[in-house]
Amino acid sequence: MSGVDMNMPILIVDDYKTMLRIIRNLLKQLGFDNVDEATDGAAALQKLRDKNYGLVISDWNMEPMSGLQLLKEVRADGKLASLPFVMITAESKTENVVAAKQAGVTNYIVKPFNAATLKQKLSAVLGNF
Repeated sequence: MSGVDMNMPILIVDDYKTMLRIIRNLLKQLGFDNVDEATDGAAALQKLRDKNYGLVISDWNMEPMSGLQLLKEVRADGKLASLPFVMITAESKTENVVAAKQAGVTNYIVKPFNAATLKQKLSAVLGNF
């Protein structure tokens, strides 16, 4: 029996609707059904302040607020500071990884990825499930 709450609310943030659908489907394959969506950082922050999420999965490249800016806002908010935050990016540039780590990212996923990669990354964040 895993210690991971499979019913915990997860917020996925991406300005690309197709990507939201892909991530939602992968999470569903892994057993996570309680998934909310936001299409930009500002909307995501509002949702995060209104509801207790167990995890945020955010794209890096978004307008007007990037995933990195969202991460910094989350880490600066006392109530959200310890929330697990997984960043998704198309580029694995070292400076991006370093910037995200400095800003307090919990884990990092490079596109394209599949359910197995997502499970591995989430297990590292949440514990095995």
